[in-house]
Amino acid sequence: MKLHSDKLDIQSVTGYGDGWIAVNGQRHSHSLVLTPKGQLQPWPCSRFELLEASHFNMLIQLAAEPPELIVFGSGSRLRFAPPALLRDLMAQRIGVETMDTAAACRTYNILAGEGRRVVAALLLET
Repeated sequence: MKLHSDKLDIQSVTGYGDGWIAVNGQRHSHSLVLTPKGQLQPWPCSRFELLEASHFNMLIQLAAEPPELIVFGSGSRLRFAPPALLRDLMAQRIGVETMDTAAACRTYNILAGEGRRVVAALLLET
């Protein structure tokens, strides 16, 4: 699916499909972490079953101030991470919204376009 952004001064998901996500027109075939202010990096997890607390804890360090919300794309279907993996995020009062990766791409774009301090953690399983 191709997405069109109304606002070009943020980093946004411009398309996605089976096994890929495009950010600002650049296609990626691995799990990603992105923020509206320009951070884009691989997320070092290739399968839902391999998720650890460290995968979520790294999301806190991406910006000068912690995000208010993390949008977690759990892959091709909705799956919730065990609460123990999110403990540090909850302790810092950082919200986590879980959805499949396609829905997470769309939700991230809306929140980033509103100027929210959001981080997208998008799982692409290989």
